[in-house]
Amino acid sequence: MTLLADQIERYSRQIILKDIGGVGQAKLLDSTVFILGAGGLGSPAAFYLAAAGVGRLVIADSDQVELSNLQRQILHTTQRVGESKVLSAKKALQEINPEVNIVTISERITQENITPILDGCDLVLDGSDNFSTRYLLNKACLSQKKILVSAAVLGFEGQIATFAHGVDDKAPCYRCLFPKPPEYAPTCSSAGVLGAVVGTVGTLQAAEGIKLLLGIGQNLVGSMLLINIFDNIFHNINVPKLQNCPTCGDNS
Repeated sequence: MTLLADQIERYSRQIILKDIGGVGQAKLLDSTVFILGAGGLGSPAAFYLAAAGVGRLVIADSDQVELSNLQRQILHTTQRVGESKVLSAKKALQEINPEVNIVTISERITQENITPILDGCDLVLDGSDNFSTRYLLNKACLSQKKILVSAAVLGFEGQIATFAHGVDDKAPCYRCLFPKPPEYAPTCSSAGVLGAVVGTVGTLQAAEGIKLLLGIGQNLVGSMLLINIFDNIFHNINVPKLQNCPTCGDNS
C-alpha cells in the first residue's frame, strides 16, 4: 500500500519511529481489529486505534449511552445519552479519523454470531465486564486462531494480558488464568471505579494491540500487567499454561 500525502502528514509522528515507518503504517491501515464493548475500556482503546490509523474497527455493544457512563466512557457525550453506544462511538471515531472504516454491531455476542463477527479480524480486544462473555470470546479466539488482548478494571486497579493460544499452542488462554469464575465478582456499578484508571488500561490495550499488529516490542503473551493507580504500582506476573484448562487443556 502506498501512503497518500495526507496520510503521511496525519501519521507523520508514527512514521518517523524507526520501529514503524511507512511500511508499518501501511500495515496498520490494512488491519482489522474487533473491540468488544464501547464502554470504559473500549473508549480509549478505540480512540487510539482509530487515531493510529488502524483501517477497520469492528465494535460490538448492545447497550445505550447512560448519564452514569460519561464519567469514564469518553467516546460518548451528554447529547448522546439514550443513543446506541456503537452508533455514538462511530460518530466520535469518524470525527477524529474519517478514513477509518467503523463497523458497528448493536447486538449481544453469542455462540451463534461470534464466528462470522471475528472472520477477517486480525486482532481481538476484550472490554467486556463479565466472565461468561470473556469465556465465550476466549473460546472463539482459540477456534479461529486469533490473538486476544483482555483487560479488566475495578476501583483504582486494573489488569491487562494477551492470550495467544490460538496461534501458539504453548501459550496460555484466558481460562488458564481463570479456570472458573470467582464466587463473588464485584462490578464497577457496585464497587466503583476511577475513570482515569479505565482510561489508562484501555490505552495500554491499544498500545499492546498496535505492537501485536506490527510485530514489534515486548508483548504480554504469557504474562499479566497489574496496575494499582492508588499506590502507583505497576507489576508484571507470569501466566503459565494450565495443563487441565477447561478450554485449551490436554483433556478439553
